Amino acid sequence: MKLQHYLGGLENLDPVNFETQVFVEPWEQRIFGIHTAMMALSNHLGESLPDYDITQVPTEFKSFWTWGHLRMGAEGLQPFEYFRLRYYEKWLGGISGFFVEEGYITQEELDQRTAEILADEANAQAPLPSGGDAAIDEQVVKYLLEGDSPMRPLPAAPMFSVGDRVRVKNIVSADHTRLPGHIRGRVAEIVKVYDEAYTYFFKTTDGIGTPMPIYSIAIQATDIWEPSLADAKSVYYNDVFEVYLEYLEAG
Repeated sequence: MKLQHYLGGLENLDPVNFETQVFVEPWEQRIFGIHTAMMALSNHLGESLPDYDITQVPTEFKSFWTWGHLRMGAEGLQPFEYFRLRYYEKWLGGISGFFVEEGYITQEELDQRTAEILADEANAQAPLPSGGDAAIDEQVVKYLLEGDSPMRPLPAAPMFSVGDRVRVKNIVSADHTRLPGHIRGRVAEIVKVYDEAYTYFFKTTDGIGTPMPIYSIAIQATDIWEPSLADAKSVYYNDVFEVYLEYLEAG
């Protein structure tokens, strides 16, 4: 399990960044825009909700890209690099690596362009290319307005009910997970069963990727953190995929 998945259970992670600006540097807005356009042009949208006729959009971007891919790129960083880099620097690294892996650019081309910008600051302030395609712009705006819903009808009756006592599994994850490290192995109570299933946009090695029930679970705070660090009356809540839960064994 990667260190960055255990943030909720770690102490002394100072200094805490209380930055309130959404974008600190101008280039961060570009990275956000690139990521948004990639999601809006992702090839999986032909099977999404709402319906997008993505095959008719004249884009050269033919890949599968979601928030999950962005998170996976950040999680793939070496832990010390993960903590050293700023928020949008992680995005930049994940997106750049993806474009290299998908063959849109070579590592040599990326390194050369990076060196050029570092050598001449004026390169970094160059205006964005002009032009573009109105149909692509229309698709990106449609995606911003309508999104890509992960909610689906329940494929089967949920395994658990409100009031059930469960244990959060300690599943080994590889490239990507949606299970926080600090709740693994903890005993919890089901406090809500959501009416619809939730699908993750691609399959992961720890079991998500197909529509399944999700639950809100409650864990005593002192079961996660030391009693000296948590109020004995505090309760911690988390929404969890069904595959991450198991019945609490008797006794």
